[in-house]
Amino acid sequence: MEKIELWPQGAPGALGTEEEDRPHLLRFPAAGTETRGAVIVCPGGGYAMRAGHEAEPVAAWYRERGFHAFVLHYRVAPYAYPSALEDAQQAIRLVRLHAQEWGVDPDRIALLGFSAGGHVAASAGTLGNDGDPLSEDPIRRIGCRPDALLLCYPVISMRPELTHGGSRRSLLGEQPDPELEALLSADEQVGPDTPPAFLWHTAEDEGVTARNSLRFAMALAEHGVPYDLHVYQRGGHGIGMAAGDRRAGGWLELSASWLDDLGWPSKPD
Repeated sequence: MEKIELWPQGAPGALGTEEEDRPHLLRFPAAGTETRGAVIVCPGGGYAMRAGHEAEPVAAWYRERGFHAFVLHYRVAPYAYPSALEDAQQAIRLVRLHAQEWGVDPDRIALLGFSAGGHVAASAGTLGNDGDPLSEDPIRRIGCRPDALLLCYPVISMRPELTHGGSRRSLLGEQPDPELEALLSADEQVGPDTPPAFLWHTAEDEGVTARNSLRFAMALAEHGVPYDLHVYQRGGHGIGMAAGDRRAGGWLELSASWLDDLGWPSKPD
């Protein structure tokens, strides 16, 4: 495991120089020398913390499955919008920048997010770009749109009737600007350039209603973007890898086979 700082000279808008002010990636390279796809994991935590059970263990699973894996230590409260999104975009650029060195296919970089981390990932997918060819900063010339999204019981909407209240407050404050609320409702920002998505949720989730995943899938369908949606009847919020759950626990293998179907072979032929 290797730690890679996203902003070695200091993150934009940094409030200090402590660990929480220095977003970084943890790198979990797959064995072998073959060029592979990569999965960047964004743990959840309501934009107030990052849940450990949704971080390194998940990256380790994808590494064992044959993908290069990373965990994104993105900024949370007291940081608000746009810090976490900037961190995710910088992480994608960094992996693309080092793709040859790390054996990563630069056109096969997925963002995986749980809950609020799912909102980070979905926002990166809907608000990404292909880079600024005129930028003086070489890394800003690199595109920051992921190639696939893996969204696990994600917060999608910032609308009060659908969102997770804690995530909304931490990200946007008590009385967010309506235009910002709309911009960060990922289902309202889907377009034909949005990457394909794998989504799973549980119908019993009382923390983040499954309507978030349903609305995102509907928006993808309206724009002809491929998606794979799974809503399990049983299970609460924040169950992570869902070990021991004979149904929801199958999401990991389903996600890997979905990437395989997209042409992301996780194991060498």
